[in-house]
Amino acid sequence: MSVPPVNGPCPQVRWAQAALAVGAFCVQLDSFALNPALPVVRADLHGSPAAVPWVVSGYLLAAGALMPAAGRLADLYGRRRMLTLGAVLFGVSAALCALAPALPFLVAARVAQGVGGALIMPAGLALLTNASPPGHGRRATGRALGLAGAATVCGPFLGGVLAQSASWRAVFWLTVPFAAATAWSARRADESRDASAAASPLDVAGAWTATGALVCLARWLEHVGGWGWAVGAALLGALFVRAERRAPAPLVDLALFRNLPYVTLTAAGAVANAATVALLYVLPLTLQQGRGWGALGAGVAFLAPAAALAVGGPVAGRVRPGAAVPVMASCLAGAGGALWLAGVATGTSVLVAASTGAAVALGVAGGLALTGTQSVVRRERAGEASGVTKSVLTVTAGLGLALTGAGAGGAEGAVGAGGLVGRTAGGGVPPSLVLPAVGCLAGAALAAAVAVVTVVPGRRGAGRGRGGRRGRG
Repeated sequence: MSVPPVNGPCPQVRWAQAALAVGAFCVQLDSFALNPALPVVRADLHGSPAAVPWVVSGYLLAAGALMPAAGRLADLYGRRRMLTLGAVLFGVSAALCALAPALPFLVAARVAQGVGGALIMPAGLALLTNASPPGHGRRATGRALGLAGAATVCGPFLGGVLAQSASWRAVFWLTVPFAAATAWSARRADESRDASAAASPLDVAGAWTATGALVCLARWLEHVGGWGWAVGAALLGALFVRAERRAPAPLVDLALFRNLPYVTLTAAGAVANAATVALLYVLPLTLQQGRGWGALGAGVAFLAPAAALAVGGPVAGRVRPGAAVPVMASCLAGAGGALWLAGVATGTSVLVAASTGAAVALGVAGGLALTGTQSVVRRERAGEASGVTKSVLTVTAGLGLALTGAGAGGAEGAVGAGGLVGRTAGGGVPPSLVLPAVGCLAGAALAAAVAVVTVVPGRRGAGRGRGGRRGRG
């Protein structure tokens, strides 16, 4: 690969960066813009309260469960090819969603859209990682994620305006040109794949067991009392491990889970993502139902935390790989303190200020989960690693809502990785940010312990440990 010129990255890096940025923006915009439109969807398609949440849950189950397989497919058959395929599938499915004549059709189209989303993120991350010169990928990824974070800011407003002034169908039409732009940009980037596995077929047994285990896990996290889902996740997880140990070319190399920095950043990123979901749910609800604000006022107040989340990607991209775990620990600690303050705040100004501070820390932590993990694994298996990371972040996102106590209040709906999805409080104990704060503080303590074990000895070893960490996984 040629070294980029002094005045900026080479065209191939720019095209890969553009493809990831627009693709991630498209996925985020679809998630955030759809949230305020769900009540209108239910009224227009005459859907039942039990069926409407599947507009979101169907998408999330497909996206979260298929990401490990999607990431490995990108490594085997080409990251550019899989990103292009994912963007085309996402755009076509969005058009089908916009044309849906009935709720079951809409749910089916959303599942297909989830398959497209599962391909976009792992393939896009791996494409940019391999297009960038060694040591430069995390900054390029951070900038791309920063642009995608803009959807966090504008998505809810666009969705609300379109749903009220035009139609909820316009929310889906809005993502079609962005999906087309993603495919157009990806086709201009250089193709890359794992050359060492060119002759290896896809690990079908691993793909089926991993997907099934993740579906069961996601369903259990949505309904913690349903222990049948937990048993299914455990059994399929055990079958997955057995299949990977026997496979000549496994879907996920189990050595990845011996890469302590990777595992720590992924687990801490899941904690941060769950806390972000909690914040996105509690803050607007508290302002509207607890403080008597209108929807417009709450939306304006939410701009500051949303913008703070969006800047996390570029900041995370500037963190050195060796400092990723300590910085992650600091971010979770700061987020935990800010969420605690927001949870006990009695004044509106303190609530918004604390939420904004928490959003800054959570935005950086979420960005580190993607940029940091890519920098501590081998480049040729970047798709596999990003697929596992994104899957963990997506599947565990609903924990954030459970920690707020919203389930006890009789809320309806579902929460996605993008945030609040059509939930309304139904009385009972009001949702709180105290437990998400405790989760962040616990995650910070564990990440700090790992930092002491890995980073400090690595410095004493004059780079010996750093090279060893890079080689695993």
